[in-house]
Amino acid sequence: MKFTQFLKTKGAIASIFMGIFYAVAMLGIFLPGYTAIPGNIDELPIAIVNDDAGEYGSMIADQLKENLPFKEIETDLSNNKALKQLEKNELTLVIHIPNTFSENMQNGEVSSSIDFTVNEATATVVSSSMTSIVTQINDQLSAQFAQQTAQGVLMNFNVPEEQASELAKKIETSYVGNLVTINEVPDGMHNNMLPMFLTMAGYVGAMIAAMQLVGAFKASRGKASKTRLFVYVQLAALLIAVLSSLAAMGITYLVNEPSGNLFLSLFGQQILNYMVAFNFTAMFIFLVGEGGMILNIPVLLVQTIANGATIPRHMMYTPYEWISYISPMYYSVQSYFANLYGSVGQAPFVWGMVAVGLGAMLINILIVAILHKPLPVDKPVTEVEKRGTNNTAELTV
Repeated sequence: MKFTQFLKTKGAIASIFMGIFYAVAMLGIFLPGYTAIPGNIDELPIAIVNDDAGEYGSMIADQLKENLPFKEIETDLSNNKALKQLEKNELTLVIHIPNTFSENMQNGEVSSSIDFTVNEATATVVSSSMTSIVTQINDQLSAQFAQQTAQGVLMNFNVPEEQASELAKKIETSYVGNLVTINEVPDGMHNNMLPMFLTMAGYVGAMIAAMQLVGAFKASRGKASKTRLFVYVQLAALLIAVLSSLAAMGITYLVNEPSGNLFLSLFGQQILNYMVAFNFTAMFIFLVGEGGMILNIPVLLVQTIANGATIPRHMMYTPYEWISYISPMYYSVQSYFANLYGSVGQAPFVWGMVAVGLGAMLINILIVAILHKPLPVDKPVTEVEKRGTNNTAELTV
């Protein structure tokens, strides 16, 4: 066989196609999707809460609202309500000007501070971007208030040395920015990315299993009814989900060491994640056979952006945002964030996964019922029938 003949084989042609297809799909999905960083940073919602009735608080609130690069800035929320929305990731930053801010600035007895609160249990780009922005704000405010304090000092040139020293300290400590983080994530990228890694491990394993088990379903037609075979496929997937989730938990607790109290909830979610992903990816295999993997690959790649681990839903371009509402990976990632690091319940995200999974299973049932025609089931041969066949054969001889 010549090399050109080898290249014409089914396996070689499929490999060439998949190599080109995967490169185009991955780059065509990832590169446009990630241009949202930092391009869509202004889409992140924040809140400015001014509890100060003095002139300084109003001045700072107006300056921040005018200069911060955000389209959506809430200014009519109480601090408690804003912090609750931050917990739910409905806001990405809460700036709180306390009611004593102007008084402290005027008296100069206590350092005046503004609280900047961010939620670490969210998309990576949010916590890092907000921390960087808060640092810049604090630097600018420190310089601004130091200059205003210095102007007051210059009006008192002829002062004793001790008073001059006190005035110098007053300039240095006239303003202090207070960065507050809630739902802190332990140090290490492996902790921040754990929700996505657990989700990806279950999803990719389920996608491969979908191809294999649906193939077994088709190969077994005629040996049992298609209803029974469909149930067998689901039971086999559930068995794999339990075993693979045990393995996933073993690696997770070995490397990340989460709380032992979370084991059952993490284990249960990983099983749910696998089953939902299995039925979601099996739709394409039941529909078009092994060629469904060609559809599953771009769907997987889109969800790596739309799952909210790196980019929050507020920053996503519209197609990715739409997909996030039906993405098993989005609900899984957000549920893991809430369970591992957050202080809000994971129930809404778990129910989101359940809804997607049930919808996918219903579609699979309809595909099997409508497109997969029933075949006559081979009846097993009994011992009596075998003996009768053997006796007949002997008489014939």
